Amino acid sequence: MTALSDAAVARTAAADAGDVLLALRTSFGDAPGLAARGDSGAQATIAAVLARLRPGDAVLSEEAVDDPARLRAERVWIVDPLDGTKEYALGRADWAVHVALWQRGELTDGVVALPAEGVVLATDDVPPALPPVADPPRFAVSRSRASDLVLGVVEELGGVTVPMGSAGVKVAAVVRGEVDAYVHSGGQYEWDSAAPVAVARAAGLHTSRVDGSPLLYNRPDPSLPDLVVCRPELADAVLAAVARRAGAAGTSRTS
Repeated sequence: MTALSDAAVARTAAADAGDVLLALRTSFGDAPGLAARGDSGAQATIAAVLARLRPGDAVLSEEAVDDPARLRAERVWIVDPLDGTKEYALGRADWAVHVALWQRGELTDGVVALPAEGVVLATDDVPPALPPVADPPRFAVSRSRASDLVLGVVEELGGVTVPMGSAGVKVAAVVRGEVDAYVHSGGQYEWDSAAPVAVARAAGLHTSRVDGSPLLYNRPDPSLPDLVVCRPELADAVLAAVARRAGAAGTSRTS
């Protein structure tokens, strides 16, 4: 039997978790506790897949106790079993499953699954070349709490906002050409962005912190509070606008 590649393992874990999440939502609808059932069910599913197929690897997951041994490991899976719990519980489609692999300092493989849409985006199968940047440029933003910094950048660049749910969905929208940029300044963790950033990089998109510095993973503190994912031809303008807005008013701490 041919051994599965790391990308295939990520696909399997994300797809199996997506199936569990869809089945739970069918069974329980909008009943109280659906979000908690989804988080725990997807976590258990991904953990079982990784334990079976990559038993020697470390794991960092939003829904599991952090094991400091990961800091000494050469291979670490960074997982968000259900990104967009609120959207999931509301019966919306804009939630995701994230599975990424970090190896020796770099993200090497990643999958963002959008189970409610039947879509899987992966580092080994990126979308074809994107069309030109829209005029005006489109920015993915939070449905309810886009920060003043982000809204200021959009205004300065003459862009338009496109509200949507989870971080994974927002990055996926850039990868799929549905929007041109996603700027976030309100607090996230490594599991929120690892898989989306891996896929975005594979698609040739710009990825960085809002100050232009690299996004680094498998750190002692998994907080990774801000990011920019955008079309490369927009990167200089977006980062310059962020710098001007942050310098004038201070970076907002709400997403």
